[in-house]
Amino acid sequence: MSDAPAVRELRLVVTADDYDEALRFYRDVLGLPERAAFSSPGGRVTILEAGRATLEITDPNHAGFIDDVEVGRRVAGHLRVAFEVPDATAATARLAAAGAEVLAEPTRTPWNSLNSRLEAPGSLQLTLFEELGD
Repeated sequence: MSDAPAVRELRLVVTADDYDEALRFYRDVLGLPERAAFSSPGGRVTILEAGRATLEITDPNHAGFIDDVEVGRRVAGHLRVAFEVPDATAATARLAAAGAEVLAEPTRTPWNSLNSRLEAPGSLQLTLFEELGD
């Protein structure tokens, strides 16, 4: 058996009714570099780089705890996307100016990060987090 991981990439696929707005928001405002773009008859897809990917599995109780810490109440559905950014305050302001709805401004968490919560194009809830270190 090989020591190589069985999975090489995690790809989250978002179907957005307003493709152009979602692409502008995630590529141009959030700053995810474009890796590739393809089209089909009447359709388009763009693959954006998002750095290292992890899959975070939580149970409903812990998901509620995270929502309570970040927002003060349960707001997320079964899927939420988190992006590590160098400056959560600046990134939150930039995304809000581009049309995201801020559900909670950056808040220091018990796990020592600065997290904000937004509702973004494509009906995705985003957590932006800045690791604060020791």
